[in-house]
Amino acid sequence: MAVQLWCLSFRQPYGGLVLDGVKTVESRWQPLLAPLQNQTVAVHIAHRDWQGEEWRAVLSGQLGMNAVQIGALLDSGERMGRGVVAGLVDVGVTWLCPASLEGEELQDLQRAAILVGLQGKYLTRLSNPQWLREPMSCRGQRHLWTVEHRDVTSDGLNISHESLQHAIENRK
Repeated sequence: MAVQLWCLSFRQPYGGLVLDGVKTVESRWQPLLAPLQNQTVAVHIAHRDWQGEEWRAVLSGQLGMNAVQIGALLDSGERMGRGVVAGLVDVGVTWLCPASLEGEELQDLQRAAILVGLQGKYLTRLSNPQWLREPMSCRGQRHLWTVEHRDVTSDGLNISHESLQHAIENRK
């Protein structure tokens, strides 16, 4: 039996931050994830890094992490390498962040997205991140695409039985 899952590529450090449960809000200029609400998507770790250091400022400033903690988090995000599907995450509600949003509510979203400048972007809640047991090597693509996981009943699963069952149920 094979299961097809939607997949989304993340540049580092964001892929690791999603799978480690630190990044719980994804931001995009389009409502890309809105049709996938209440579904599980595969997380692809891109070869390229995110351009910019906003994430480091949010981790050290708003989240109060020191250099050692940030380094450990970055190392964790690299555990399966790059150019691989490394985990699963559940997609929640998507909404447009108002251009006028300020104050504590904006800061809360910035901490969850590990990014500043969210006004005018579509934000999507992410939950239940899970690393795969083994990475699935594949070339990333822009936007959403599907990946197929074969031999889902074998002992050599890349995805735990619980994670896979959850993903199958959410595809219905």
